[in-house]
Amino acid sequence: MKLKLTFLGGVSTVTGSKYLLERDGLRVLVDCGLFQGYKQLRLRNWAPLPVDPKSIDAVILTHAHLDHSGYLPLLVRDGFAGPVICTQGTRDLCAILLPDSGFLNEKDAEFANRHGFSKHSPALPLYTKKDAEASLDRFSPVPFDRDTDILGELKVRFRCAGHILGAASVELVWGSTKIVFSGDLGRYGDATMLDPAEIRQADYLLVESTYGNRLHEKGDPEDELAEVINETAGRGGTVLIPAFAVGRAQSLLFHIQSLKDAGRIPDLPVFLDSPMAVRASNVFGKHVGDHRLSREACDWSGNTARYVADVEESKDLDRNVMPKVIISASGMATGGRILHHLKHYAPDHRNTILFAGFQAGGTRGAAMVAGAESVKIHGSQVPIRAEVGNLNMLSAHADADEILRWLGNLEAPPKQTFITHGEPDASDALRYRIEHELGWACSVPDYRDEVFLE
Repeated sequence: MKLKLTFLGGVSTVTGSKYLLERDGLRVLVDCGLFQGYKQLRLRNWAPLPVDPKSIDAVILTHAHLDHSGYLPLLVRDGFAGPVICTQGTRDLCAILLPDSGFLNEKDAEFANRHGFSKHSPALPLYTKKDAEASLDRFSPVPFDRDTDILGELKVRFRCAGHILGAASVELVWGSTKIVFSGDLGRYGDATMLDPAEIRQADYLLVESTYGNRLHEKGDPEDELAEVINETAGRGGTVLIPAFAVGRAQSLLFHIQSLKDAGRIPDLPVFLDSPMAVRASNVFGKHVGDHRLSREACDWSGNTARYVADVEESKDLDRNVMPKVIISASGMATGGRILHHLKHYAPDHRNTILFAGFQAGGTRGAAMVAGAESVKIHGSQVPIRAEVGNLNMLSAHADADEILRWLGNLEAPPKQTFITHGEPDASDALRYRIEHELGWACSVPDYRDEVFLE
């Protein structure tokens, strides 16, 4: 029987990655992500999965970001009982991200019920912290660069993808067919993460296209950071940085410490106000060798930032009128403590809201970067008078040229290349480049498309 591939997410959008492989009664799901951004996408999280979770035999995760792992608590709660295969770094980060996501779901529902701004009565969490913790029992981490047999019929090998700690491209061999999933590809020459590993052969390839129609700015992120911090501090303001708790927060801490060491910015207090980012930062020291940083450099709390632990301490930051830098999650301002800080700092022209990478359509981050005069937070419109910027060069995703560079390592064209994980214009732009520059057969699948692989 031919292999069947179904696209259950991560197509026509950068969220909700789920790719289902089926043959001879076995089902394997590669990535298990949450949909984020536009409401019509988020509603898919609440709808039944198009395939019964009980019928899925294994899940393979490329990395820990919630758009790739965040649906797992629901999958396990609804009956999935197989292994979740991933790298150790991904397992360690999911142990932080998934329970935190469940906790935030509960808190958001509680807040909505208390203040009465939800259309649902009562508002319910998508899943709970307990659901998330239960899903961690399914994890079975394996090393990079080693073939692992699963279900008696498949071989899986994880190759470094850069991007974030533990992130991998997946080489999956089922019978005589080799399918490669790029996962989220990182940058070449990144200050903190390793370069994406070369992959030489694939019968079929799924490649991400987040930046498939763009090139990253060539500027030095430390030059941009120094300018923003100095100008904002000069007018008595605070720099508020919405940052992904895993990867981006740690890169920012690295660059800020570098600027302080060089005397290029004043010795302002820096606060990492995200319990999840704090725990993720501590994980880096346990995985020296999987990134570029030394064990000493991973001790950000010792020199760069003050870790903010409890809610009251977080609230105190908004009462503190002194210039400072606050790094808080989430990176697209979709939830978490950053929302409370935005309500306080966004209306004041002295402050700067500085994003640090891709902002998916439908998120508050995308709206603010596009120049929105206000955004809705906790049921009310918050005016945006602060300066708004975006450090695009800090993105953890390969840009279009870097994706083509990674593809160029393959010794022969795949039979078919599927362009995934991108907004429609980005995916189609990458398709065009691959067809015209590499001469490969490729296509851009849509949600729930099915294809049979020879």
